[in-house]
Amino acid sequence: MADLFDSGDAGAQSGEAGAGAAPRPLADRLRPRTLAEVIGQAQVLGPEAPLGVMLSSGSLSSLIFWGPPGVGKTTIARLLAQETDLHFVQISAIFTGVPDLKRVFEGARIRRQNGQGTLLFVDEIHRFNKAQQDGFLPHMEDGTILLVGATTENPSFELNAALLSRSQVLVLERLSLTDLERLTQRAEQALERALPLLPEARDALHQMADGDGRALLNLIEQVSAWTVKQPLSREALATRLMRRAAKYDKSGDEHYNLISALHKSVRGSDPDAALYWFARMLEGGEDPRYLARRLTRMAVEDIALADPQAQAVCLQAWETYERLGSPEGELALAQAVIYLALAPKTNAGYMAYKAARRLAKETGSMPPPKHILNAPTKLMEEQGYGTGYNYDHDAEDGFSGQNYFPDGIKRPVLYQPVERGFERDLRKRVEFFAKKRIQRQGGD
Repeated sequence: MADLFDSGDAGAQSGEAGAGAAPRPLADRLRPRTLAEVIGQAQVLGPEAPLGVMLSSGSLSSLIFWGPPGVGKTTIARLLAQETDLHFVQISAIFTGVPDLKRVFEGARIRRQNGQGTLLFVDEIHRFNKAQQDGFLPHMEDGTILLVGATTENPSFELNAALLSRSQVLVLERLSLTDLERLTQRAEQALERALPLLPEARDALHQMADGDGRALLNLIEQVSAWTVKQPLSREALATRLMRRAAKYDKSGDEHYNLISALHKSVRGSDPDAALYWFARMLEGGEDPRYLARRLTRMAVEDIALADPQAQAVCLQAWETYERLGSPEGELALAQAVIYLALAPKTNAGYMAYKAARRLAKETGSMPPPKHILNAPTKLMEEQGYGTGYNYDHDAEDGFSGQNYFPDGIKRPVLYQPVERGFERDLRKRVEFFAKKRIQRQGGD
């Protein structure tokens, strides 16, 4: 059975408890009644922001709300229906099957014939498969529904291109500490009493919510029910409440966001930021072996020959972790993070490698010049294999300066070392051999 919420059902939107019913949760009681009451999300709701412009022009398009839990996706969708006089229907992709979708579309079709549009809000829309997502398209195109989807996952990866092309993606952000304080004040007004917390404990409560407004209201509801003789300190609050687990999906978008932050902090030579993101990933449950592998990649890609020791440091830290395990071995990886962040940086080797791959693809199967080919048979000698090869150890300075690229290719410059770290010395060697090569080949 689908998890359907149809605003046409009696009492569906009022949320009022009947006789003998349980009291409404604080989060439900504080649900905004207008878009102006929504806390946060000015980047989509402001007068010059996408939704503000759509509403002022009277032209609302299908939307995809992308953002973390508890930032107002469902609330904004419901209020959009209210602002535009559309019938609001809510479903969850987790509980909705094809028969349920058919009933939703049929209901929307009948309403449209009677002169009323339907705003269909689909929570966790990314959980629908490709065929199910395609099923929305004809009903969006003929105006039967105005689709508003909500997802915590990156729509670029999780939603069909056809669905995305017919919708506008709006990014909803986690609530700031200022937003959470405003929400706390609104809750205190509804409760008609202040929370029994000292200022530092109040700050800690906001941090526990981790940008999730719904989570904050649930925490406030717990705190407001306590009977205490004096306001609680941060430590007293921590003994009564468990900190909300940080949002982190080891296979999802947050995983890639955090490893990107770690990599760029290392590349930016910021050991403090690099350690922070490293710790964030560990706290989220990331496999330290994955981090060890990525650190080694950073050493190869961003430090490389500017500090040849960096790769060895990473491999030694990785081996130390394998021998010690967690949590002791994680310190070795943390020290590798610091070393990489403070090491001189170069991507010259990485760029040279990519340039070499491009050149190899462009030149296809061009053979090496014959003078550097071995001639183990008489026929190969007759074909000129090995003829004219100069043995470098017999040449002046141990360098013959011969051409080793295929005949007909203009000599490229692939490796261009920088003036940092050990690559400064390598640059001098490159320039020395380039000058000698010109001399050996009869240049100026």
